[in-house]
Amino acid sequence: MAESQSPKPGLMSRIFSPKSKNQLRKLPPSQPLKASFSSHASFSSQTTSPLSSPAIVQKPLAFGAIYRPVDDNRDEQTGERRDNTELLHGLAHHESHDSSDSLAALNNQQAWRPPGERDIASLDVPLWARVAAFLSPGDKAALAFTTRTLMARIGTECWRELEKEENEREKLRFLITQDEKLPGHLLCFSCVRYHKRIQMGLESLKRKDVLNRVYHCPMVGKPEHVQPRSRIAPGWDLAFPFVQLVMRGHKYGVSTHGIPLSDLERRWVDPNSGWIHQSRYFIHKGHLLMRVSSKTFATPKLPPSGVRHLLYSREDYTPYFSVCAHWKDGELMPVCKCALSHIPENHQSLKQQLKQGPGIHMRYKNPQAIVSLCSRCRPMRRCPECPSEYLVELKLAEDKEDPVVKFKQAIVVTRWCDFGDGTSIFDPEWCAINGLEAEDREAYDSFAVMGKRAISGIFEAQNGVTMPGQRLKSLNPKRVKLGEEGDDWY
Repeated sequence: MAESQSPKPGLMSRIFSPKSKNQLRKLPPSQPLKASFSSHASFSSQTTSPLSSPAIVQKPLAFGAIYRPVDDNRDEQTGERRDNTELLHGLAHHESHDSSDSLAALNNQQAWRPPGERDIASLDVPLWARVAAFLSPGDKAALAFTTRTLMARIGTECWRELEKEENEREKLRFLITQDEKLPGHLLCFSCVRYHKRIQMGLESLKRKDVLNRVYHCPMVGKPEHVQPRSRIAPGWDLAFPFVQLVMRGHKYGVSTHGIPLSDLERRWVDPNSGWIHQSRYFIHKGHLLMRVSSKTFATPKLPPSGVRHLLYSREDYTPYFSVCAHWKDGELMPVCKCALSHIPENHQSLKQQLKQGPGIHMRYKNPQAIVSLCSRCRPMRRCPECPSEYLVELKLAEDKEDPVVKFKQAIVVTRWCDFGDGTSIFDPEWCAINGLEAEDREAYDSFAVMGKRAISGIFEAQNGVTMPGQRLKSLNPKRVKLGEEGDDWY
C-alpha cells in the first residue's frame, strides 16, 4: 500500500509557529551578486518544504540506448570520456610562426616551387639581359610573364615595347599565349586585345546579313574595318571568331572555352537559286577541315546564258557553290561547264518524238541513268595556291516539285578545305584560302605541303567511307593568273 501523506498544517499551528530569524540586511558593495545569490538560495531552502520538492525532468534516452549516461563529460554514443587537451593545444599553436606545423608548411611551399626556379634565381641580372637580347619583343614579354623571378630579372620594359605600332604583330603573338587562361574572353585581331564574350556558350553561326556579335568591338561600323571571315556560299560566311571558339573548345574544353564542333554544321537552301548546301566539319591533328556539298538540278543542252544563270550569282558574279579565292584562275569553271554538257536528254516516248518530227532516236527512249564524265571533268582538282580540293559530279536525284519528270540529273560540286589551327589570322592556311599575302613567308604551295595525301581522303575516312579511285590534278596547272581579265571563267 502506498504511504499516506501527512496532514496539511492548520491555521492555529501556522499562527503560533516560531518566527524566522532571517532579517533583511544591506549587502556590502564589494560582492553584491554573490551575496544576493547565496541569500536567495538560503531563503528558498528554508522556506521550501522537503515534502514539496519539484520533480526533476530528466533527459530522454537516446535512440537504442538502454542505460541513462551520467553527465560526466562522456560521449552518449560511445561512452568514452572527451579529452579537451588536444583541442586546447590546437588553439595554442593556431597561427603561430614558431610552431612545428607552420615550419612544415613553409618547407612544403618551398618544395612545390616550379622546377628550375632556384637555378633561374641563381643567375645574375646582366646574364638574363644578355639572353633576352636575342629574343623578339613578343617572346621576351612571354618569358617575363612566366614567373616573378624572371620578371624581376628581365624587367617590365618589354611589355611597354609591345604598345608601339611597329610591334603590333609581336603583341598578338604574346596575347595568343594567354588564350587558355582567359576562357571568358576572346582575342580580337582588329583591336589587338581581349574582349569579353557576351554569349558565352550560346554562340551560333548565322547568315552574314544577321547581326551576330560574339563580343563588343569598338571597330565594328567603321568604314575601314573588315572582320576576318571566309566565304562558304552566297549569304553564308565563316567568321574567324567561330574558328577560334571551336578550336579552343577542342583544346581546353567545350564547357569553358568554346563551342562544340557540331554547332557550325548547317544545311540550307538558297531561296534565289534553288541550290542545296550542306556543310560539315572535322578536326584532324589540330586543324579544322570543312566539307561543303552543293547541288542543283540542271536541264540538258543549256545555252551559254543558261549555264551562267545556273552557276553564277547575279549579285556579285560569284559561283553559287563554295569556292576559294583563286576560283577565277584555272580549270574550275570550265570543268563545271564540261560536266553540264554531258547531261543526256530526258525520257521521251516514241509518240512524243513523232510529234516533233519524223525521226526516232532510241537514246531518248531509254536514257542512261548513270552519266560518265570525260577525262577533263572527272578527276578531282586541287588548288595549288591554297588547301582546297574540288570534285564535280552528275547524280540522278528525285525532284519532288516536278510532277511529270520525277528523276533528273543534278550537278554536285563538293569542296574540301583546311582552315588551319585557328590561333591567328596570319596562319598560312587561313591566309592562302582567303587570298591574303603574308610578308614574312613564301607563297603557299599545297602540293609541297600536303603531298600525296588528299584532304578529301582524310575527311571521309572519319566515317569509314572509302572514296573511289580518283586522279588528283592541279586546278591551275600552268599557274596563269588572269583574274577579271580572263573570260574563260565566265
